[in-house]
Amino acid sequence: MKMFLTRMGENARMVINGDPTQTDLPNGTKSGLSEAIDILRNVPEVAFIHFDKADVVRHKLVGKIIAAYEDHDRRK
Repeated sequence: MKMFLTRMGENARMVINGDPTQTDLPNGTKSGLSEAIDILRNVPEVAFIHFDKADVVRHKLVGKIIAAYEDHDRRK
């Protein structure tokens, strides 16, 4: 992620998107996206927008699936 983010040219804009909860890395291994969020959260020029199940505009069932996974994660 650092290699990508440090290639930004003058007057450029970047949008990085992803879901930090969806990773196939081994437990305890932080993804590049999660690490970037932690490192850059206090940089005023960097903004983060977080969506939740209310923002899902797909099939209604997708929102229910997201809620079920969130419930499962809370119980862990």
